[in-house]
Amino acid sequence: LTTEVDATELVSLRKQLKSDAATTGRIVPSYNDLLLKLLAEALIEFPALNARLEGEEIVQSSAVHIGLAVHTDRGLLVPVIRDVQAKSLRQIALESDGLIQRARRGTLTSAEMSGGTFTISNLGMYEIDAFTPIINLPECAILGVGRIVPKQVVIDAEKETVAIRHMLFLSLTFDHRVVDGAPAAQ
Repeated sequence: LTTEVDATELVSLRKQLKSDAATTGRIVPSYNDLLLKLLAEALIEFPALNARLEGEEIVQSSAVHIGLAVHTDRGLLVPVIRDVQAKSLRQIALESDGLIQRARRGTLTSAEMSGGTFTISNLGMYEIDAFTPIINLPECAILGVGRIVPKQVVIDAEKETVAIRHMLFLSLTFDHRVVDGAPAAQ
């Protein structure tokens, strides 16, 4: 499933967080960090996608453990941020930054790459708009994130109002053995 969403508020929030970080010296949450937090909220609301297929059994998790696809010199690695639903945005940013650095250095443990309930893969930094991500089995779904692009968008068709908005494609790949299209679309 692929949809284009308005990410203007996300861009504004990140700018604000960058500005705040300049005065406090804190880490600046990335777009991935912001999306991890939003995704955790969505998976709590729609738990059918926060699941794994273990043998013939569908196992839904009450905790949200999201894998983050990381490109390294050794290939793709997917460290897992655990209990995302219970963490603040700053906690997520610190943890994901540490995991990404360890992935690129080749020092991740197998425990840091296992137990995910969902994965996010972002190719926006490569100027990719949309793509079909491959499910990180045994998870049942993965979200592909494209680049954020300013575009002219119709705001009100009746009034013929347009505006420049920051738009983003999201692509969800899911396992039909676990979840059907309508629940995945929600």
